[in-house]
Amino acid sequence: GRLLAVGNGAWAGVLSYGALADTVAAGYAAVSTNTGHVGNNVDFSVGHPEKLVDFAYRAVHEMTLAAKAAVEANYTRRADKAYFSGCSTGGRQALAEAQRYPNDFDGIIAGAPAYYPTHIQGTQVYTAAVNANSAMPLGQPEFDVLNDGVVAMCDAKDGVKDGVIENPRACGFDPASLVCGSGKTSACLTAGQAEVAKLTYRGPADKNGRPIFPGVSPGSERGWRTLSADKPLSLAFDTYAQLVFNDPHWDFRTFDAARDIPTGVTRIGKLMDSADPDLSAFIAHGGKLILYHGWGDPGIPAEGTVRYYGEVRKALGEKTADANVRLFMVPGMGHCRGGTGTDTFDAVAALDGWVRNAKAPERIEASRVESGKTVRTRPLCAFPKQATYRGTGSTDETASFDCK
Repeated sequence: GRLLAVGNGAWAGVLSYGALADTVAAGYAAVSTNTGHVGNNVDFSVGHPEKLVDFAYRAVHEMTLAAKAAVEANYTRRADKAYFSGCSTGGRQALAEAQRYPNDFDGIIAGAPAYYPTHIQGTQVYTAAVNANSAMPLGQPEFDVLNDGVVAMCDAKDGVKDGVIENPRACGFDPASLVCGSGKTSACLTAGQAEVAKLTYRGPADKNGRPIFPGVSPGSERGWRTLSADKPLSLAFDTYAQLVFNDPHWDFRTFDAARDIPTGVTRIGKLMDSADPDLSAFIAHGGKLILYHGWGDPGIPAEGTVRYYGEVRKALGEKTADANVRLFMVPGMGHCRGGTGTDTFDAVAALDGWVRNAKAPERIEASRVESGKTVRTRPLCAFPKQATYRGTGSTDETASFDCK
């Protein structure tokens, strides 16, 4: 009686077999699409604009119609509930469905959504360009120094010293505090490197210094190699080089966020972006939406998802939004998984319970698994609440925490 569609990553081009297997094991009919092409790069779109439309939004909708028909034809009854769950590109697919095809699903999960390619991929290119254009670029040793400094300053601010920053917004970290001085020449930064780090946290800005899109959060530094290698993340480079500028040899070092992100919006925004906060049609259909994002994500800025959630609440009105949309931030988690936090949790079960019982989830139990063993459990709290230690009991057990 339930259908669950699963999303893709990056440029898609493959069926998500692992997610399909997990979904069937959980008792759902499952469906995935390669979005109409093979291969995890942008080459499929060259000379084939219709394939880019498929990737951007159409393929998931067509997949859903076919899946519903297949379920009805092959089982004793139709699927009375249909859900979608995806992370990264899958998170963008999730929001594209809610915005463009609001009647397709009863419930949607959008994890670390790459919902705003013109801005998110633009931020990724910006970050790489800032680093590459520096006289002394940041490398992994500097990323580690930054992370050590952030954790030392901010880990215990939530009352629990566990290597996880519960709320990076309360951190207040300034990379200038790590500038070498007083004879210290190791485990520190040059003034130029500290400025690169500051710009990475800030994100791109217009010519008047106003933010265009958030940068990555404190606590994500060990993964900054994702953004600041010899060239940008391939997905980001290809988006701007191929789709925006139609030049595979484009020099990313010339990227000017104030100029080029608006150009991206003009040229591909209508097709690729899924940033519309007006989800009224989806909610009128009875739809429920769960957003989640790891605070330690080094690829897609977590603050971008927080910003979108705020825009949804403003567009719908807080009362309507609170009854139909939930955001869960995951302390320490990297991009969709990994990192130092409790990155294992069942958002689908939370969504299914919400849709069926009309009771919005206030917390989702999460765990950290190492070498097949659960070493920590912790609640994920509906934003803006966060897990708060009661003051007694093990700090590795969820029962010791409230959402406040």
